[in-house]
Amino acid sequence: LFLFLTILCPFPSPAEEEDDAGYLDVAMSEEKHPPPQLSPMPEGLTSHQVVRRHILGSIIQSERSYLESLRRILQEYHRPLMEDDPRILSPRKIRPIFHRIREITQCHSMFQIALASRVAEWDSSEKIGDLFVASFSKSMVLDVYSDYVNNFTNAMALIKKACMSKPAFLEFLKKKQASSVDRITLYGLMVKPIQRFPQFILLLQDMLKNTPKGHVDRLPLQLALTELEMLAEKLNEQKRVADQIAETQQLARSVSDRLLSKQLNSEQGSLILCETLIETVYGERGQVLKSKERKVFLFDDVLVCANINVKGPPDISSLVPVGPKYTMKWSAPLQQVQVVEVGQEGSQSKDTFLQHSGAKRPSSACKTILGPPRLYHELQELQHDLSVVEEVTLLVGTLQGMYQNLNTTVAQDWCLALQRLIRIKEEQIQSANKCRLRLQVPGRPDKSGRPVSFMVVLNTPNPLSKISWVNRLHLAKIALREENSPGWLWGEDEGKTTAPLWCPLLACHMSVFAMKSPERKLEAALHNPVHCALLGFSAASTSLPQGYLWVAGGGEGALGHIEIFSLNRPTPRAVKSLQVGSAVRCLEYVSESAPREEVEVGVHRAPSGIGANICVGSDDGRILIYGSVDTAAQCLVTLRNPESCPVLCLKHSSRYLFAGLRNGTVMVYGRSNNDLWDPDSCRSLSLGSEPVRTLLVLDDSLWASCGNSVTVIDSSSLTTQKFEVHPDPLVSIAHMACAGGGVWMAFSEGSSIRLFHTETLELLQEINISTRSTLLNTDQKSMRVTSLLICQGLLWVGTAQGLIITLPVPKLEGIPKITGKGMISRNAHCGPVDFLVATSSTLSPDLLKRDSVGDGLDSACGGEDRSDTSSQESLQQSGCSQGEGRGKGRGVLLQYKLRSTSGLPGRPLTALGDEASDSSLESLEHSVEDGSIYELSDDPEIWVRGRPCERDGGRRDRVISAAVISGGKGFRRLREGAAAGTRTGGEALENILMVWQLPLTV
Repeated sequence: LFLFLTILCPFPSPAEEEDDAGYLDVAMSEEKHPPPQLSPMPEGLTSHQVVRRHILGSIIQSERSYLESLRRILQEYHRPLMEDDPRILSPRKIRPIFHRIREITQCHSMFQIALASRVAEWDSSEKIGDLFVASFSKSMVLDVYSDYVNNFTNAMALIKKACMSKPAFLEFLKKKQASSVDRITLYGLMVKPIQRFPQFILLLQDMLKNTPKGHVDRLPLQLALTELEMLAEKLNEQKRVADQIAETQQLARSVSDRLLSKQLNSEQGSLILCETLIETVYGERGQVLKSKERKVFLFDDVLVCANINVKGPPDISSLVPVGPKYTMKWSAPLQQVQVVEVGQEGSQSKDTFLQHSGAKRPSSACKTILGPPRLYHELQELQHDLSVVEEVTLLVGTLQGMYQNLNTTVAQDWCLALQRLIRIKEEQIQSANKCRLRLQVPGRPDKSGRPVSFMVVLNTPNPLSKISWVNRLHLAKIALREENSPGWLWGEDEGKTTAPLWCPLLACHMSVFAMKSPERKLEAALHNPVHCALLGFSAASTSLPQGYLWVAGGGEGALGHIEIFSLNRPTPRAVKSLQVGSAVRCLEYVSESAPREEVEVGVHRAPSGIGANICVGSDDGRILIYGSVDTAAQCLVTLRNPESCPVLCLKHSSRYLFAGLRNGTVMVYGRSNNDLWDPDSCRSLSLGSEPVRTLLVLDDSLWASCGNSVTVIDSSSLTTQKFEVHPDPLVSIAHMACAGGGVWMAFSEGSSIRLFHTETLELLQEINISTRSTLLNTDQKSMRVTSLLICQGLLWVGTAQGLIITLPVPKLEGIPKITGKGMISRNAHCGPVDFLVATSSTLSPDLLKRDSVGDGLDSACGGEDRSDTSSQESLQQSGCSQGEGRGKGRGVLLQYKLRSTSGLPGRPLTALGDEASDSSLESLEHSVEDGSIYELSDDPEIWVRGRPCERDGGRRDRVISAAVISGGKGFRRLREGAAAGTRTGGEALENILMVWQLPLTV
């Protein structure tokens, strides 16, 4: 196993690539080190063991295929080019093309040796996760792959240039492709290292799903997923930056405006999004005058539209991607570009509208671009016919005689039929608008100096693309505001102030409880989601998640207060206030019980119609159950505990409501017949003498903190298990947040947070937050964590200094370990961050349906997403339910969401068809659309395409809008090296909400 770690010498730096100094090329024969080979399957295996063996077989086969591809690059291309006489290319040009291929081959050769050893003892150990951790967690693996990924775009450019300047090299590549069995090109071979780690991740995900709890391989698999995802994320970011630079440079060459060209070539501007869209120009009657492909570039402060020139010669483009050349058509400052949605024409400014061709466009003709002209004209014809039929109906009513098929009833049926056709036509137009991006772009002023705008109509490939464009345009404008320029200090590089594109943006900050008593303190907040299909199609793209925000608080001995804000606008708006008898300490949102949940707990009831409710815990020991805002937020039930002890925290499962009390007790309330919580079902669990400060609900258990220990309560039997998480008995656990297979904890004292495994309860990692607070000149001993939240792959940490720190955590089933330094926000509260709450909503898949989207895709089988607004907003825990194959080839159903399936036995299959796009092949990201399902037939050597999962239809085209809201005293803008930032007047004493908007997850 550890041969991989010892035999490989340090790899050469780029300066050493002229000679291979520092690199030890170790020859390994298959006779001495035969490839891994699984022994025949023994009898008596469980279903999980059978599936795990087959997944291991896929790992073996895919790794063998990958190594073969790497060796083909070296033996069929690199060696002949270096040894041919006369040389086709000079060594100076050959080495950059094949940069780091030998080192990557060596890495995986060593991995294969260790894999063979592990496979030989599989039936006795059944352990594979630790092998991946040992092989791919080392810095040299990241260095080698980083160099390769960073050089990949340059290598492809060198190949293209050599093909055009050296006909012998072009002929060489053609002959090699023609003589190969699979007809794969050099590019097809060289893109495989970019795809490798996403393939590993997906295979290990499937292995983990079939590894039961308590298995010796479960924790190692989770750690392996953590390491591989972190590695893939870093490589993906490097690939994105390299592609962005190449694309921007290509565009800059075509720009005649020297100022814009200089701006594009500078390091200040960054490319956010670019895509090929179809621009359509209509005439006054709605006829299509012109329709042509355009490449649209969204930078952080400018939007550029360019013509796409003809690509290179077909004989070259068939061997290596030949990027197009551009000619800039127009550009506009981002702040002056407006997205015009359906029905918003009248709200736009009264600037003169011009078509892109420059001809004046009458305002009455604007409506013709709401949909394809054919559909719009058909709608006009139907409306005309309806008006005529209505007149005929009136005339028929004046007839004196009785005539067959000519009476008022028949005429009214005609009207109803036409009205139905009109509704259908309007739905078709609305559906077409889901892919229609309309931009109002500033043009040159007219002769009198008045501003002139023209409308650009762009068709996106699918509805998700349009939503992505609207969202990115919206967020890019927010990013230009002063408070977001810069908004974060990136800890990876102390001198770098520009945060990554996925960083949260401060959308707004606003006061809460402004007119109330100054001693009133914020205590808790929650998101009350509301799913409303009546909002516009792109509403989730430009505003906060749908629903309401409940904010609660109070002072010692004072009345409690709740304010409810509507989130259906870019800025929260107060809609209701509630007074409570004593200070509110906690809130909990309880969604309406789903039928599936009721079946699981063995309860069968008729729908109560009560819907979701909000539980409010107060200082006087009461738990008030309120209906949602849509039902007037009335108090439905009041729960009490025997000693009227203050309620510090609330959590619920499908069966129980749990309340943590100040006296160290957890109260448990069961459901009543009307689907609310039953006051008479109260039970108590004593955990100790210290207050129960925080609760956390996992799949089948509740974690409750009491002092420096956590008690794990079984959700069904209410049995308990206790373990200590901090050595100091005077320190208590204040906050917990769960992600994947781990729970992060923060404490009442100190600046450390700790990560524990959810199954073994083992301490996995400890992080000192003070070492990441380089923005403040503050005493590290005084740094204290006051709130924790996990959302969208980030661990949010609020501190007593008002500082917010975000740390990256894995989004998959791995352990949420921290490897990077994260980011520190330059926008802070003047006092402790009282709470961090995530808000999210999912755009209904029905709104995204379109005949051309998703056809021919075999999406992979997945389980229901789990979403908890307090801690697990971005976690999509997908599981594959085991099912029996129907028809021919019955057997075990296996799931593989591989971007490339060349590593599996049999004919290569992908969900993208026979010819996948170059961009998809180069991407490190993996998505559900790229999944293929394989069904194992009776013959274990034969794999066939399986049927798609029946439940997957609802998971396709999910769009998740998320935001994070922080609460605390005041608002300030931090300056680097300063302990105090700029405060806004009297806001330092006010309770302030800060709303952080996150990019859409599509």
